[in-house]
Amino acid sequence: MTKKERYNRVIEWFEQSMPVAETELHYENPYQLLVAVILSAQCTDKRINMITPVLFKAFPTPEAMAVSSAEEIFEYIRSVSYPNNKARNLLGMSRELVERFGGVVPNDFDALVSLPGVGRKTANVILSVVFDRAAMAVDTHVFRVSERLGLTNGSKNPLQTERELTANIPEHLIGRAHHWLILHGRYVCKARRPDCLNCGLTSVCHHYSRENK
Repeated sequence: MTKKERYNRVIEWFEQSMPVAETELHYENPYQLLVAVILSAQCTDKRINMITPVLFKAFPTPEAMAVSSAEEIFEYIRSVSYPNNKARNLLGMSRELVERFGGVVPNDFDALVSLPGVGRKTANVILSVVFDRAAMAVDTHVFRVSERLGLTNGSKNPLQTERELTANIPEHLIGRAHHWLILHGRYVCKARRPDCLNCGLTSVCHHYSRENK
């Protein structure tokens, strides 16, 4: 099977089995999504969705968050991973968002990654979900599932995975493909124990073929 054939079969299966694929983070505007994605690093979306309603009520706008303190923000996010660092990043992000961008989440990659707490993955999520750009955010699920399926071959880091996926997935599907791979990794192709019996991609999966020789 050629790489093109593998990609075509994977995309075809996802289009049929998961026609609707979108973020599971709850948000109402770009600012809220940016906050939620920053918080979600090394933490589950379920946990983030539990704490953000109260957080967004306390800080409904970047302007409201910008005049608070890291200590105050911490009290709302103390149950997430690395709350001290994330509280400082949220405070810094909101202040720069207000001071440099008029409180508006920018639609430019370089501008996004210049904000505290915003790395390549977070910037690509915002560009894809909010601005409908062909951006591939690579988290641990995307990295793992891509390698197991054979969509990538020995990628050493998320940037390599991102480049290989965007080079082989049609541009208009890149945003959906990001969610396909995340959701598949979250519920089927799990890190410790992939549920191969309930996976429709075993016929093209490198990992499955290696484990079942």
